[in-house]
Amino acid sequence: MKAAIVTKDKKVSVEEKPLRSLKHGEALVQVEYCGVCHTDLHVKNADFGDVTGRVLGHEGIGKVIELGEGVTSLKVGDRVSIAWMFESCGHCEYCLTGRETLCREVKNAGYTVDGAMAEQCIVTADYAVKVPDNLDPAAASSVTCAGVTTYKAVKVSDIRPGQWIGIFGIGGLGNLAVQYAKNVFNAKVVAFDISDEKLELAKKIGADYIVNSMKEDPVARAKELTNGAGLDATVVTAVAKTPFNQAIDVVKAGARVVAVGLPTDKMDLDIPRLVLDGIQVIGSLVGTREDLKEAFQFAAEGKVVPLVQKRPLEDINEIFEEMEHGKIQGRMVIDFTK
Repeated sequence: MKAAIVTKDKKVSVEEKPLRSLKHGEALVQVEYCGVCHTDLHVKNADFGDVTGRVLGHEGIGKVIELGEGVTSLKVGDRVSIAWMFESCGHCEYCLTGRETLCREVKNAGYTVDGAMAEQCIVTADYAVKVPDNLDPAAASSVTCAGVTTYKAVKVSDIRPGQWIGIFGIGGLGNLAVQYAKNVFNAKVVAFDISDEKLELAKKIGADYIVNSMKEDPVARAKELTNGAGLDATVVTAVAKTPFNQAIDVVKAGARVVAVGLPTDKMDLDIPRLVLDGIQVIGSLVGTREDLKEAFQFAAEGKVVPLVQKRPLEDINEIFEEMEHGKIQGRMVIDFTK
């Protein structure tokens, strides 16, 4: 099969790679689409450790073409996901309390195990979430990571209908966060970015207000919109330190700040303000299988419309270069159907 494989020089090589035989509980998926995530860029660049030889990809969608022994949750022909949370242990305190993404033995597609940026991929059947029939598979690929990650982040922000939420960073994740916050949670959405082009996109897909943090003071603007109170919650999908600090500065007392993006810097936390104002800073890591099922359904209902652009596998290094220079809107999706 043809696959995108991490090389020693922090590049990606498109080459042929053989697949092993299926083990008990596994299924073989013919990949249709695989989104390209910023986490893939981190993996390629060895930011989380050297994984030379690994097949990238954790936003995969495809159809089951073969079942291993003992598989009862899937059948041949099912369209399923290959997600970042590839498999967890199933018996630790996290798995048993609905927090399987925090499992200490978790396996991650495209990082600790071979992922979906290939013509075929082996999955653990019980962790492959079925895709609704009425959801476009290319769009579903974006929901598999970017969608479920932002859905979960808005969910844990504890935002209520009519309250104010700020989304920092309107990229592949941020555009979906705006849509989930507006169309699923019925919140008032303020989009923050430093790109007018991305902010115009945010406005187009439902943001109530947009703020270019390079051109106006985000704190002053947030207070102006909320009669001096500040926002009720923020979600940070950006990959730079400054937006994380701004996300805390714009919220009111008792608010939640949900960290999603993965910059390599550390946040500057005003501890007295956090304590005296009861502000909560929460990390949110992708989503569980149940979260993904819910995120798929909202997309299938048209409440969230992922913005995708299909590209051939041979463009992968070019895509990463565009990503590093902030040139991508929405999600680039590798098309394996042609």
